[in-house]
Amino acid sequence: MKHKRKIEISVISDVHLGTYGCQAKQLLTYLNSISPKKLILNGDIIDIWQFSKRYFPKSHLKVIKKIIDMASDGVEVIYITGNHDDTLRKFSGTAMGNISIVDKLVLNLDGKKAWFFHGDVFDASIQNAKWLAKLGGYGYDLLIVINRMVNWCLERFGREKYSLSKRIKNSVKGAIKYISDFEEVASDLAIQNGYDYVVCGHIHQPKMLLKKSKQGETTYLNSGDWVENFTALEYQFKRWKIYNYQHDKLSPFYADEDIKEMEMTDLIAAITIVDKKVI
Repeated sequence: MKHKRKIEISVISDVHLGTYGCQAKQLLTYLNSISPKKLILNGDIIDIWQFSKRYFPKSHLKVIKKIIDMASDGVEVIYITGNHDDTLRKFSGTAMGNISIVDKLVLNLDGKKAWFFHGDVFDASIQNAKWLAKLGGYGYDLLIVINRMVNWCLERFGREKYSLSKRIKNSVKGAIKYISDFEEVASDLAIQNGYDYVVCGHIHQPKMLLKKSKQGETTYLNSGDWVENFTALEYQFKRWKIYNYQHDKLSPFYADEDIKEMEMTDLIAAITIVDKKVI
């Protein structure tokens, strides 16, 4: 078994378990490579909007089982609700052992204040027309499936992979403006409220940048997603960094052989029967 990297905090968001776009195997490899004190799940981990009994593969169940196991082993797991898992907001403030559910979070990190939230509160399309946002979610999921087929063909011909959704986001002025506005609004609010860090998800755009205004400054951070970018945020030695699975990944390994060998029925049983260590 290979040594795991010890870090203070790992932040992941926008996993979208239960959708075709979710890259659960890569996420599981990442989770098996780290030993954090805190694991912050910053929204849209389980995609309840697009949840289907017909599609929830074994690899997705393994991610849930892994997170529960981490909590059992003493990792503090904080689930911040997002828009695709907003059903969980009725349980906000609930804690079960090392697992807690919140809508937002403030932490003191080495004398600096960090503000965590998913980010959908800024999205007018979700607040005012939820059905339209859901329709967009289905379209995005379909685009990812098509993209997988395109990339399979490209790889067969020795070509580099191509992201259709990134191409669209980077070429549509409205999408670029939305991302820019999101970053500005989050940063301005953080500065006004005296937060040194503002940590979001939601827009699937990993980012770390210093934002300044007449009132002060803050560091804006976005954990990206596990659909296209395969990114997380890590805090260690008083510093933040963006972990990128495709660039930073270690040699492939699978630390938890017990999860690897489990059958689907065993995984479901392990998830639904609460581990005594968690309570």
